[in-house]
Amino acid sequence: MALEEQEPSYGALLRIPGFGRLALGTVLGRLAAQMWEIALVLFVLQRYRSPSVAGLAVFLGILPGLAFSPIAGSLLDRQGRVRLMIFDYSVTAALTAAIAVLSLLHRLPVPLLLATVTMLSLSNILSITGTRSLFPLMVPRHLWDRSNGIDTSTYSFTAIIGPAVAGLLIARLGPEAALIAMAAVVGAAALSLLGVREPIERAAPASSLIRDSWAGLVYVVRNSTLRGLAVAMFFTNLAVGPVVLGIPLLVLHRLHGGADTVGQIWAVFGLAGLVAGLVAGRVRTEGRERPLIAASVAIQVPALVVLGFTDQLGVVFAVAALIGVASAISLVAIFALRQRRTDPAWFGRAFAVSMSLNMLGQPVGSALSGPLFERSLALPFLFAAAISVVGAVVTMLVIPARERAPVA
Repeated sequence: MALEEQEPSYGALLRIPGFGRLALGTVLGRLAAQMWEIALVLFVLQRYRSPSVAGLAVFLGILPGLAFSPIAGSLLDRQGRVRLMIFDYSVTAALTAAIAVLSLLHRLPVPLLLATVTMLSLSNILSITGTRSLFPLMVPRHLWDRSNGIDTSTYSFTAIIGPAVAGLLIARLGPEAALIAMAAVVGAAALSLLGVREPIERAAPASSLIRDSWAGLVYVVRNSTLRGLAVAMFFTNLAVGPVVLGIPLLVLHRLHGGADTVGQIWAVFGLAGLVAGLVAGRVRTEGRERPLIAASVAIQVPALVVLGFTDQLGVVFAVAALIGVASAISLVAIFALRQRRTDPAWFGRAFAVSMSLNMLGQPVGSALSGPLFERSLALPFLFAAAISVVGAVVTMLVIPARERAPVA
């Protein structure tokens, strides 16, 4: 039976040469990233005791990489995704370990921390985009929904383990221990990719790197679907920024919990997303992507309002589960829409730019919410809820039901 005629299944993915190694490297890399998300915020809050510095650290941990994404996409197409992912994982391991060591030696002033976080942001975009663009290149089209389910579920799986482990290590041994553990995990991710072959030949440079990068940006702007996703996801992810800072602050200050409790809440978020991602991966999303994205964003609005006023830990866990489910469904639909409406020859450059534009709202939201949290725990969550309403409406307005015109 021809491959195209086979019934789609998750088992078929694992029979694709190299996919298992890529999936393992992806799991390890994302596990380290999930540890980093919670460890960075708690590290800053514990060592510098400033929500504003924490918000700025999250901002610099994301935005520079987004600005670098057009060049990163061109490098991925030219130099090969696997080798650049290995490079990123190696750099991340070294810099994360350096933060931990310098902190233990009391030689990590805020400017040096922020500079190191910025360098990590520039490097990390290579593996983030490399993984996303490798999946559809390595997997035949009839298995894309299954691979998107795996992609989303591995993200959710690591979101279960990473925050729980990081929170426990921080509570018992201090934030530096979590950073050192993260460095070991991301180093293992680099090793797991050694020997994995590229699914396609690297593109021969037809022009300069800058011109190639600019072409990727132009492609995304001219593609009505990718352009619409960028606008809609800016608002959606603008609401994510306050949540990243707000849950740790809510637990530590209003609920008088510890770092381990913060990790458990994010683990529930990941567990709910894992289940939802696997289920969503079994459903044909073609033609349904926009309503799925909009509904997933709208569902989060009342949950964010509740977070602003609750003083019950159980409610926070329940809200985390709801947001985890909604986020996973939305991600599966976004991945499918991006893949179906992008020319495979542009996967590296277009995915790098598209993903970065989609994520742009999160660092902005974190930077804006840091000073707000110093005044009120409720206000930033209400801001996030209002922005989510806008995001749901904009999703249906600016993302076309079908690609309106061919792109050059």
